[in-house]
Amino acid sequence: MTIKNNVMLITYADSLGRNLKETAELLKEHFTDTIGGVHILPFYPSSADRGFAPLTYEEVDPDFGSWDDIALMGKDFYLMYDFMINHISRSSEYFNDFKNNKDQSPYADLFIRYKDFWPGGEPTQEDVDAIYKRKPRAPYIDVTFADGSTEKIWCTFDEEQVDLNMYTETTKQFVKHHLQGLSERGASIIRLDAFAYATKKAGTSCFFIEPDTWEMLDEVKAILEPYGVELLPEIHEHYSIQMKLAEKGYWVYDFALPMLVLHALYSGKSERLAHWLTICPRKQFTTLDTHDGIGIVDVADLLTPEEIEETKNNLFSQGANVKKVYNTMAYNNLDIYQLNCTYYSALGDDDDAYVLARAIQFFTPGIPQVYYVGLLAGKNDIELLEETKVGRNINRHYYSREEVEQNLERPVLKRLFNLMRFRNSYPVFDGELTVVDTGVSSKLELTWNLENLRATLQADLVTRQFSIHYADEVTGEESCLKDV
Repeated sequence: MTIKNNVMLITYADSLGRNLKETAELLKEHFTDTIGGVHILPFYPSSADRGFAPLTYEEVDPDFGSWDDIALMGKDFYLMYDFMINHISRSSEYFNDFKNNKDQSPYADLFIRYKDFWPGGEPTQEDVDAIYKRKPRAPYIDVTFADGSTEKIWCTFDEEQVDLNMYTETTKQFVKHHLQGLSERGASIIRLDAFAYATKKAGTSCFFIEPDTWEMLDEVKAILEPYGVELLPEIHEHYSIQMKLAEKGYWVYDFALPMLVLHALYSGKSERLAHWLTICPRKQFTTLDTHDGIGIVDVADLLTPEEIEETKNNLFSQGANVKKVYNTMAYNNLDIYQLNCTYYSALGDDDDAYVLARAIQFFTPGIPQVYYVGLLAGKNDIELLEETKVGRNINRHYYSREEVEQNLERPVLKRLFNLMRFRNSYPVFDGELTVVDTGVSSKLELTWNLENLRATLQADLVTRQFSIHYADEVTGEESCLKDV
């Protein structure tokens, strides 16, 4: 199915209903006019990281359902799948064969062996310091082979996520085979997870290396093009990297928007947000919330260091049931790049602030994505957080079918869904955006134009009140969107 400029849902396979079948049923029964596409977070068998350590791409985890369940969902919505180009599970058949057969394994070239990668077999301290890494030491795991020998194998993230060697023919064929398989199984767009870590060379940061990264992306794009499948490279870093990707024609994420909207609503000032809406890429997917936290690193230089710190502090002081300790080792989280909180709770569980935040997102250039917890204006799940001691689980509530249907009666969701219906049905968002200079810091005014169509959002960031006026498609007369 072709990508549509409609609101897209992000969900796990077992979090909006118990499994894919229930998810598909709920979406078909209640959300066909509010949702146009679905990003199903990794639904493959996996050994860690909530699906992001895949054992294979050939199967759907039987706890979630089957390819038939995904195909059923694909009849009503275009679908996004994940491909973890940087790594595969340590428990996969590929890595197990390598451990058992070492140099004789057909998968020996799939992985990065320190003895082959580094001159002399080990990195110098200078080499380690240069790496853009997620651990306080060189990124590796010690592996013991069946013959009793040991080696260091490159591992950037969790110890279950072993990095792939993107420079070998073995890995290139591995990538091609699985991308073709996902394309044949109904993907409209493939999200390339952690792609910036996949290119590595000794003496570099081993992160977004140029031109290696562009060559890799071109190879992936060439694999997908015959199937009509689009590519979305995923990266959390300085916004200038998203701009580089956009300049080369790739879809990108707007990960800067969540913090900019929070800053605007906390401070009552529109300037930083308005500036970004003027310069941001147009071919993008916008977010306020995702399965990870609220991104910090993405907004550097769009907010000053002082404004970033102020916004973080406001989240902890104005947000509902969110504490700094949830972002520490006590909750298995030392990720300085993100904050753990639902977006609704970040705004103090305040309906007016939340609906306004979504209105701003829907008027931002690009295709809006709404995370399943955000779709239901979900509050922080403190119970799940405390039960698991995993910081990100504060924003990963498991909704039963009954919970979903009960939530639909909440006034805040009725307002949100009216906004979503308007965003999906009024074609003006394929046109051009004008960020109007109101001359008043607390006011934000955004106008979209397409031929004889026009839609304007006027918002007061202090009172959190807003209105949407638009030209009737038939008469051209100005109308005001009701019940938002």
